[in-house]
Amino acid sequence: MILATVLPVLAGPFEDAIGKFTTDDFSDTEEAINAIATSGNPLAFTVISALQDGRLMFDADAKKVYVTQPDGKSIDAETGAPVASVPDSASAVRLNNRLRRSVEAAMSGLTLSSPDAGKRIEAAQSIFKTHDEAMLLAIEGALAKETNKDAKQAFTAARGAILLFKDDATEAQKLDAIAAIRDRGDQEALAMLSDVPADQPPAVTHAVASAIAAIQSRLAIWSAVQNAWYGLSLGSVLLLAAIGLAITFGVMGVINMAHGEMVMIGAYVTFVVQQVIRNSFPGLFDYALVIAVPSAFIVAGAIGILIERTIIRFLYGRPLETLLATWGLSLVLQQAVRSLFGPTNQEVANPSWMSGAFQLGQITITYNRLWILCFTLAVFVILLAMLRYTALGLEMRAVTQNRRMAASMGIATSRVDALTFGLGSGIAGIAGVALSQIDNVSPNLGQSYIIDSFMVVVFGGVGNLWGTLVGAFTLGIANKFLEPVAGAVLGKIAILVLIILFIQKRPRGLFALKGRAVEA
Repeated sequence: MILATVLPVLAGPFEDAIGKFTTDDFSDTEEAINAIATSGNPLAFTVISALQDGRLMFDADAKKVYVTQPDGKSIDAETGAPVASVPDSASAVRLNNRLRRSVEAAMSGLTLSSPDAGKRIEAAQSIFKTHDEAMLLAIEGALAKETNKDAKQAFTAARGAILLFKDDATEAQKLDAIAAIRDRGDQEALAMLSDVPADQPPAVTHAVASAIAAIQSRLAIWSAVQNAWYGLSLGSVLLLAAIGLAITFGVMGVINMAHGEMVMIGAYVTFVVQQVIRNSFPGLFDYALVIAVPSAFIVAGAIGILIERTIIRFLYGRPLETLLATWGLSLVLQQAVRSLFGPTNQEVANPSWMSGAFQLGQITITYNRLWILCFTLAVFVILLAMLRYTALGLEMRAVTQNRRMAASMGIATSRVDALTFGLGSGIAGIAGVALSQIDNVSPNLGQSYIIDSFMVVVFGGVGNLWGTLVGAFTLGIANKFLEPVAGAVLGKIAILVLIILFIQKRPRGLFALKGRAVEA
């Protein structure tokens, strides 16, 4: 009798809140969630996480609540004591959409004191979205103890979100809250400010309008930066696909419609290398791309030399015939790949160091695009060094500027042509290695880039690598800025029309080669 009298007196807020789950009433459940989240009881996280996962059971007859743990064991939600089994009459505590938001906010509040700064920031962001008034004391307490700069900023924004929608908040508090949300400056902050009721004091209404305008201006700038990054990313792909074409077209004057198939061959070499490593040396999988780069260069380069020795050498000085011959060759290569690998797309996985993304301000940068940009610039620098400091590079530049004079000086132009075609094809092969990470590996892969590659070469200046660099990035950025306005198809048409108009004024492109034969 004494215990029956004393125990209800000793029951605290946590125990009282646990009891409300047994009523199976949504209002009582919401009160229980808020009370448990702010109780400070060590079992609070266990109970709320069980509620979120559907593992919180109640027995209405016995007025008991149980937590079914992930390992299958059960405990008493009020005391944490293990129980043999949950009664058959027990049912899961029900949730609706409003309660799920409350549970999410409660979980966020319970992780505000996590030792992991990342988890604290995630919790603050969750509270920012729900702006639950019940979490105000928790967020203010966490803010007072926080030392991490990013976490402190997230806590300040979450506190501002709560105060902005709190009915009894003062005008000064709401103005400070608007400033904190404006400093966050993302789409969620803009949406929150747009949802502020219109029946606010004039100062608050004016501050909201000013904050919305400031965030919209900032987002417009970040949107332009994001489009510029997308343009650089596309430009790096175009440069990698076009740089080999610039060499063969500039030195040999050959319109090589099979250049895209060299890109496709490089992608399939990557697929074969990955398959061999996956089956025989799985521990080296993260290095598959590093192995595929020289492999693709050698295979595509050898095929390029074979094509030059057997087909192209008989068609010099006849551009229309080279165009038709290489176009037919491209069809033959596509069908050969279909016969060997099938017509469907092949899976080429990203290594761990090329997977994922990171935020820079308000833009998202994926690691695979970033690595491709760095790889492209490295290939460009190596190629420039080769042309400037090696004997083959000197001979290639001589043949490009004046073939007859180079031949009269003892340079074997036919050998230079073969090596040049092989070099251009090899670079196209390593372009295929990079493209396999961002595009479908299929027999039609090269056809997606051949027209854009020719546009880059003609726009930048035939045979000029710096022109190819500038042309690729210019067309990539222009494309990405036109797409949101005109659409993907109309954007490409507009780029094509602009290039045609440009070529009418500068037939040799942005950077024309110099030399007596070239300028003649």
